Amino acid sequence: MSSTEHAAQLVHDVAVIGAGPAGLSAALNLVRAKRTVLLVDANRPRNAATLRSHGFLTRDGISPLELRKLGRTEVEGYPEATVVQSVVDLVAPDPDTDTWRVHGSWRGTELEARARTVVVATGLREEFPALPMLRAFYGTAVHSCVECDAYDKAGQPLAFICETDDVVDRALLIAAWTDDLIVYTNGVAPLDDAGRARLSAAGVVVDERVVEDLEGDRTGMTGVRLADGHVEPRTGGFVRPVWHADLDWLGTGATTSPSATSGNTAANGDTPGALEGLQRDTQGLLVVDRVGRTSVPGLYAVGDVTPPGPEQLIVAAGHGAATAAAVHRDLVGGLADLRDAVQ
Repeated sequence: MSSTEHAAQLVHDVAVIGAGPAGLSAALNLVRAKRTVLLVDANRPRNAATLRSHGFLTRDGISPLELRKLGRTEVEGYPEATVVQSVVDLVAPDPDTDTWRVHGSWRGTELEARARTVVVATGLREEFPALPMLRAFYGTAVHSCVECDAYDKAGQPLAFICETDDVVDRALLIAAWTDDLIVYTNGVAPLDDAGRARLSAAGVVVDERVVEDLEGDRTGMTGVRLADGHVEPRTGGFVRPVWHADLDWLGTGATTSPSATSGNTAANGDTPGALEGLQRDTQGLLVVDRVGRTSVPGLYAVGDVTPPGPEQLIVAAGHGAATAAAVHRDLVGGLADLRDAVQ
């Protein structure tokens, strides 16, 4: 029996959507609680371009893809686990059966499953400044996570490309690892006199001209090229992406209007409508309590898709374990004891 057929015939205790460190950790701890778990993953990790991850105890320097592979293998080793590769296009509550419906597809194979609870661990999508060569150097010379990668860039001449209003705080954080840092606002990031003064006092140079591209070759990044033709030698740096929580598949499943804009259509023509009572913050992240409960009973979220957003792998894994414990306790109590739930 295929994993997809198996998934369709069971009502799982938990459906975990996403198999990054947060989702894998949640799934592992839940199967060890003897919970039947459906783990659904599209295998499109945000950090796929990163060669080595850091700060994960006993796994410092491991490839994020290898870490995912090891974690998935561990989860798959438990008979309580069903692991499916699929792109989820609908997760919605079914009040008639008191379960959650999970629908997806992958290369012509359809997934239709039910679960008593759902853990959202799908992470975020990154949107970068429009520089043609940025992707070529991302994950090697240019990174987004300062805590993960600044150590290996310590003392180097670095660039920080940032178009958002947190430019000053993030630049000062990077400056803790180098005394040769140029901040490129690309003419977009807002800077006031107080911010310029803080950066100047820390020895950080600010360049507000438009950036045309990065320069380099197979040996690595060599500089930042501005629109006026000037090229500033830089061996690497950091970029501040804009993160998006793509959650238009999470809803009621009851809307069939042709004006729906999500583009995700599940079985029987259902298009996800807004999930009543679901709280999201101003960035679209799912608001949760300290152990991952959302404002909708039976729905949990963990990892980058919750405030404050992107976090180190080891932190995400820890949050996954904490959320797994909460899910198990709530299932034991019949989902009735939600004293800590978001109000």
